[in-house]
Amino acid sequence: YACMVDLLGRAGELRGAENFIKKMPFQPSAVVWVALLGASRIHGHLELAKRTANCILELEPYNTAAFVLLSNIHAAASR
Repeated sequence: YACMVDLLGRAGELRGAENFIKKMPFQPSAVVWVALLGASRIHGHLELAKRTANCILELEPYNTAAFVLLSNIHAAASR
């Protein structure tokens, strides 16, 4: 599932990737959400990144990847 989210995200289909996650037959892991967060960074989608980071941090409060990616997205948006 994470690979599919990554593939959709890299192709710019962020809405499709998010819908794919929501329709998964089980609760997505943090790995799946990190794939979407990475795609949000690539495409500069700040609102999706915030929502995605919240999902990651609910599952894994000490996930440093979420903090780093979100920080990088904010820094890029400020330029």
